[in-house]
Amino acid sequence: MSEKDQPFIEHLIEMRDRLLKTLLVVVAIFACMVPFANDIYNFVADPLQARLTEGAGMIATEVTSPFLTPFKTTFVLAFFVAIPFVLYQFWAFIAPGMYKHEKRLIAPLMISSVFLFYAGMAFAYFVVFPLIFEFFISSAHADIKVLPDIRSYLDLALKLFFAFGFAFEIPIATLLLIWSGAVTAKELARKRPYVIVACFAMGMLLTPPDVISQTLLAVPMWILFEIGIFFGRWVKRGKPEEIEAQ
Repeated sequence: MSEKDQPFIEHLIEMRDRLLKTLLVVVAIFACMVPFANDIYNFVADPLQARLTEGAGMIATEVTSPFLTPFKTTFVLAFFVAIPFVLYQFWAFIAPGMYKHEKRLIAPLMISSVFLFYAGMAFAYFVVFPLIFEFFISSAHADIKVLPDIRSYLDLALKLFFAFGFAFEIPIATLLLIWSGAVTAKELARKRPYVIVACFAMGMLLTPPDVISQTLLAVPMWILFEIGIFFGRWVKRGKPEEIEAQ
């Protein structure tokens, strides 16, 4: 093996170690939360269950669903709880390739990333879920009894959690694009019409086929994009001596 290949192999080994650490942390959190699996699922399902008609409830169309669905919910929630550690491992992996003045931004970016991800999930749970489930259930015909399947509901809920969690990371992604020198804040601002169309297209792809949930995802994405541009105007990229000359 040549000396040129050694740094690459070392990076792969470091990446493997960090992924293993992340997996171990998620599994450890999952093990602590398993005894409360049913309570966790009930909490996640509450926005829908609270809007079902009296006497109605959720059903399981598969024999294994009552057992596996709460465990799947708990495992994914364990990953959500571990997000600060996951992001720390990511930033720690790329930190060696950064300048000293750039490393000072790691902590603010990491804290902001965690906050925005959790904010996106909270927005989905407390704002989006009540609105769309109220709309879906109220739209049902009077002769139709709504009995949602627990696994189908979980798949929808997780899809929305991930969609809104990662969508709220748009300001961070925008800042990183500007910071990397791939684009400037002015260039992004000129592409605003395309970004708005892209936001609504993503809303259509990542949410149920109704205007309410699509709009509730697209509009925050657009606003967060504007926030990223606003703060991106103060971002400078380069070596310390280059920044001082700017």
